[in-house]
Amino acid sequence: MLKFITSICIFSFVFNGFAQSKTIDLNKKDTLVYEQPYGIRLGVDLNRLAQNFYREDYKGLEITGDYRLSQNLYVAAELGNEENTRDEDNFNFTTTGSYLKLGVDLNVYDNWYGMNNSIYIGGRYAYSTFKHKINSYQIYDSNRYWQDDFLPGTENLSEFDGLNASWLEFVLGTKVEIFKNLYLGASVRLGYLLSNKTADGFANIWIPGFNKTTEGSNFGTGYNYSLSYLIPLYKRAKKKKKEPLEEQEKPKPEEGLKPKR
Repeated sequence: MLKFITSICIFSFVFNGFAQSKTIDLNKKDTLVYEQPYGIRLGVDLNRLAQNFYREDYKGLEITGDYRLSQNLYVAAELGNEENTRDEDNFNFTTTGSYLKLGVDLNVYDNWYGMNNSIYIGGRYAYSTFKHKINSYQIYDSNRYWQDDFLPGTENLSEFDGLNASWLEFVLGTKVEIFKNLYLGASVRLGYLLSNKTADGFANIWIPGFNKTTEGSNFGTGYNYSLSYLIPLYKRAKKKKKEPLEEQEKPKPEEGLKPKR
């Protein structure tokens, strides 16, 4: 019995000494890693979709998409088709065509843990093919004094086919995850025409995907509101920011030293 009690005491003493020999890490780092979803995000432009219901002179649809390459870099594209009828001062015409935009988006927003929102800047190269159809027009007659200055045009109305244009587009936008994998987005766009093939005697006043052109300027503006869904393909761990180097402790002055006289 005495041997048993002695053995218990010796074991307790050794175990207690081993436990006290371990140092306690008060600066233990969090090892929890958050994995972000990577995949294809497909959506539709709500602005063009809505115009189909409240405008009788417009038909259009734009499909949006992007693919995540890295934590903040996306390759993006928009594909659309539009038919727009415009009524100018002395003529009415309809433009019909399709366009494709390709480019990249860079997310500049640092998400909190578990968030997948973005505020991004981006660029696109865009190309559009289209045609114009003259629905009606009036001819200005400077010899008419008492009557209207405009005369009805001929019944042989013109159609200009095989037109195209290309431009660069700067994009500033945001995407917010409103439900899991479902995003609501908005963006503004500034375009600069690189090429603009026009018909003889008729300028490209409106270009699908570019919107209205301005005489004497190659710039144009646009915007969109998108609703998109992310199809997750895989996940990657979110990269952590590099922690700043800890400042080295400054050496303390030795105690007991007397100042020099």
